[in-house]
Amino acid sequence: MLYALHPIDSVSSSGSYRKQNKRSLLAVIFILYFRKEDDIMALIKCPECELQVSDKALSCPHCGYPMKSSADAPKGRGKAKPKHRRLPNGFGSITELKNRNLRNRFWCRACVGKTPYGKPILKPLKPDAYFNTYNEAYEALVEYNKNPYDLDLSMTVEELYDKWTDEYFKNTSDAYIRTITSSWQYCSSIYSMRAKDVRARHIKGCMDEGFRIETRGKKKGEKIYPTAGTKARMKSMFNLMFDFALEYEIVDMNYARTFDVSDDIVKEKEAAKRNHIIFSEEELQILWDNVEKVKFADWIIIQCYMGWRPQELCKLKVADVHLEERWIEGGIKTKSGKHRQVPIHKKILPLIKRRYEQAQELGSEYLINHPYERWPDRWTHYTYDYFSNLFMETFPALGINPEHRGHDGRVHFVTVAKKYNLDEYAIKRIVGHAIKDLTERVYTKRSVDWLVQEIDKIV
Repeated sequence: MLYALHPIDSVSSSGSYRKQNKRSLLAVIFILYFRKEDDIMALIKCPECELQVSDKALSCPHCGYPMKSSADAPKGRGKAKPKHRRLPNGFGSITELKNRNLRNRFWCRACVGKTPYGKPILKPLKPDAYFNTYNEAYEALVEYNKNPYDLDLSMTVEELYDKWTDEYFKNTSDAYIRTITSSWQYCSSIYSMRAKDVRARHIKGCMDEGFRIETRGKKKGEKIYPTAGTKARMKSMFNLMFDFALEYEIVDMNYARTFDVSDDIVKEKEAAKRNHIIFSEEELQILWDNVEKVKFADWIIIQCYMGWRPQELCKLKVADVHLEERWIEGGIKTKSGKHRQVPIHKKILPLIKRRYEQAQELGSEYLINHPYERWPDRWTHYTYDYFSNLFMETFPALGINPEHRGHDGRVHFVTVAKKYNLDEYAIKRIVGHAIKDLTERVYTKRSVDWLVQEIDKIV
């Protein structure tokens, strides 16, 4: 049965309806008229995942990347509780430690995996897990997830070595890098072992029975066993490498530090030590006589008159040679040794000039170069190992003491400099030794001309 409205009711109802619509329309017009232009929402790309995001969003709803800082958030009346940025699944966790008087109360943990039941495995963020604000913790977690540094607990010793050296070699010298890589060659027996399974006996086994295969020279293909000095360096390498593994919870204990180098190794190492031998006048004259015949004789002479370390000579660059002013900038290893100005003795100036011109003709950036054994028409700069081999191969044929080593030319220079009464501080500045005297180190300014005058005292 249909209900029919009274005409009066119909009119009344219709009028009321029109009034309501009018009010709604006016409200919409009012909002649109007074709405600010910058309140209109626009879509932008997230810099992290490149998906569409509102320009008003504080963080990306897809990946959680922070779009705005808390300072950009709209301010309302009173103290509204700040909205924390949402953490995606498998991202990690941030926990506020309440009811504690802590300056950094936000505890941050990274997700490093899942249990067989799908529950996330959380570990405190390294090196700092506590932050002053939620946003600081969030940003640290974002950086971690870009490049996670938690390592696979099942990684092999070889994988551990690669990961450790990637970090360790960033802040160490070339000389020590060479020491580590050389020691590592004797450890092939444990390369494929899981790092967490390595015990003290395995490390001792590498030191006592480890070997490498020689790849060049007369002993090519032969097994080379570590010397006492190499064994000590291997022990030091394992100490540092497993300290790294312990820090990142790859191992539960550093077994390399549970034992010391044996007394036999210490005694063997001490017995193997040889004092440096300076060159006699006769040996030095032999080198001068063979400058044109022996390809590295001039190098030894230069070392005896300038005091360079062997590796420093290898790395001298043409751009750092100042022939007119008679000095070269170079040096490695220590703060005092790096970038030092070393004067050129007048007797060896022709030798330096010849090497300089040769390097320019070859287009080499290094001062001292030698031809490849396989490709005589190609040249390269010297290395410490190559230099050491030349000592052993060439000196006996010239009648020079074969016990000479790479640093003997440097020791020779210091000895001769003291014989001719060079200024003590001039010697230290030339060879790159630290100067402890505050007045000399800080307040006394020495010119390179003064060093040139001092070195010319040597006859």
